[in-house]
Amino acid sequence: MAYAYWKSNRVDEKSVFELFFRRNPFKGEYTIFSGLDEVLKFMAHYRFTADDLEYLKSCPSLGHCESEFFDEYLANLDCSKVTVRAMKQGSIAFPRVPLLIVSGPLGICNLIETTLLNLVNFPSLISTNASRMVDAAQAQLVNDKKPVCIEFGLRRAQGPDGGFTASKYAIVGGFVGTSNVAAGKMLDILVIGTHAHSYIMSFTGLDEVKDSALKKKGTEDSYQLFSLVLKYRKEHGAEHTNDSELAAFVSYAVAFPDGFLCLIDTYDTIESGLLNFIVVALALNDLGYVAKGIRLDSGDLGKLSLKVDQVFKEFAKKTKLSFFNKMNIVASNDINEKSLQALTETGHAISSFGIGTNLVTCQAQPALGCVYKLVELNGTPRIKLSNDLVKVLIPGSKQVYRLYGEDGRPTKDFMTSEDEDEPKVGSPVMCRDPYKEEAFEEVKPTRVEKLHSVVWDKHNGVVINLPTVQESKELVEAGKESFHDAVTALTKAKAHPVCVSDKVFDELHRMWNEHKESTQKK
Repeated sequence: MAYAYWKSNRVDEKSVFELFFRRNPFKGEYTIFSGLDEVLKFMAHYRFTADDLEYLKSCPSLGHCESEFFDEYLANLDCSKVTVRAMKQGSIAFPRVPLLIVSGPLGICNLIETTLLNLVNFPSLISTNASRMVDAAQAQLVNDKKPVCIEFGLRRAQGPDGGFTASKYAIVGGFVGTSNVAAGKMLDILVIGTHAHSYIMSFTGLDEVKDSALKKKGTEDSYQLFSLVLKYRKEHGAEHTNDSELAAFVSYAVAFPDGFLCLIDTYDTIESGLLNFIVVALALNDLGYVAKGIRLDSGDLGKLSLKVDQVFKEFAKKTKLSFFNKMNIVASNDINEKSLQALTETGHAISSFGIGTNLVTCQAQPALGCVYKLVELNGTPRIKLSNDLVKVLIPGSKQVYRLYGEDGRPTKDFMTSEDEDEPKVGSPVMCRDPYKEEAFEEVKPTRVEKLHSVVWDKHNGVVINLPTVQESKELVEAGKESFHDAVTALTKAKAHPVCVSDKVFDELHRMWNEHKESTQKK
């Protein structure tokens, strides 16, 4: 396509493209915009190398192309004539509202289309998926605290790039940490993990840990942790538990005395795993260490977590050790939004959810469906029509504002032509449904927020500080908090209206009617 534009001397025509989506994912009514940081990095380094050009020349489909296209046009092409306006990364976004507005020469704006879509689609989908899972997990308090979500999905992700992207943007959506160590290193995010069943299974008996020495916390004095464990095992009637599992727990406690959190469902969750954890936790306490908790990875997670919590509280009362009341109960095992909602309905005592496959693959909806459409060329609006109303393009370069009501919450997103005046606080604003002539409303906003700002300037390149993961996460939290609960609800959510000005409405329908009349005449 770029060659066709070049061949017809059109690559330098002034174009405006909008990148947006048509429907919110996961049957919800909001989407979180992510990926802007990667978009800006891509644009800053966009070049064709000599090797790239040689490869393109060798492609059979391009073999007939004139050499000047490669050696003069592509060889000198970059994003220095492009301007990008964008919403902030982490913004709450809605259908038809542009996430990116790209202005510049027609040739380069077309060439970057696929990459921009790739860099926005999956990050935005992951952030939204993560956000919804966090909301589902936090629908009930556990021991007066909100449960947290941890990303556990690298092994099930679509390759290393998909895994890293999922780890990164799950944090933006509200997760607190990841098991992906590379992501932790590169993004400065919290790395959290536990051992696997294979660690437990690698032990065969107590003889393997009988010489397990551990220094008392804060001292150089060394003690036999194994001896203390056996003492508590006998004292609390736990001698029937699995020996090899207990050996694994003792070994793990020596390695991670300050971070002792064990997977307890390898053999028998309640009758072996839980009791083995408790006796090791008691031994660690004698040496000044506080155990962290347990992980459940199979069975009825709700019922098991309640039973574990009950036993912990009984031991807290029995031993007068309050740390048993604060044990972290982690649950994993194919958790998704629906299972989180089901756990809330039936009750649970889970304080942390390790979520992998259904988060990183976005199993409930594997693609967001962002599109990149030409809305203006050489100052003239462009339109795309369709029998499917949602695919009818709103033409022209636009500004978008978020209007706020008397209660201080957003009420509408309002699109105007780029040359229209900004809506004024307290002044009447006519808001029209873009497709329905009879649907309109006059509002007087108490606050007006402009949604887009220049992030890539054709003269200066990147003109903002690249958003960090934590900054984006905080913007998501603030954005969700600003909306009515009905908009961000997991079920039966209320759509946030996206409306247009009279001028945009009139231009859309003028062009629509002209195309209809032209088709009818033919």
